[in-house]
Amino acid sequence: MSEKETRIQIREPEKVETVEQVRTHRTYTPAVDIMETPNEYILWFDMPGVEKKSIEVTLEKNVLTVKGHVPQIFPEGFRLAYSEYENGDYKRSFTLTDSIDQNGIEAAYKDGVLELHLPKVEEARPKQITVKTA
Repeated sequence: MSEKETRIQIREPEKVETVEQVRTHRTYTPAVDIMETPNEYILWFDMPGVEKKSIEVTLEKNVLTVKGHVPQIFPEGFRLAYSEYENGDYKRSFTLTDSIDQNGIEAAYKDGVLELHLPKVEEARPKQITVKTA
């Protein structure tokens, strides 16, 4: 092989079996902000109307899935005649690489925002190399 040739290794994607869920209302993809620090990734999911007890964060076969249910609430004695806004659940999935410490993932929820901390494995963290004089 000459110096100008490059070999590309093709990795077969893992087969992820999913079950389609049927709901009577909409499911939205929440907006997510992702920040990176030297030690971790931080994800903020915008999920207004979701209660903490209805949030589900799962990790299966390197797929991180976040779900949140928004209940449809009507004041007592009222019925909906017309609406320009629809409630719905939230769902979003990410495939994680091997650079994430899956056992160290942490989640917190406050004011409609779910915050996930995905720590990097030690090998993926940047390292400072000390330069010595000879």
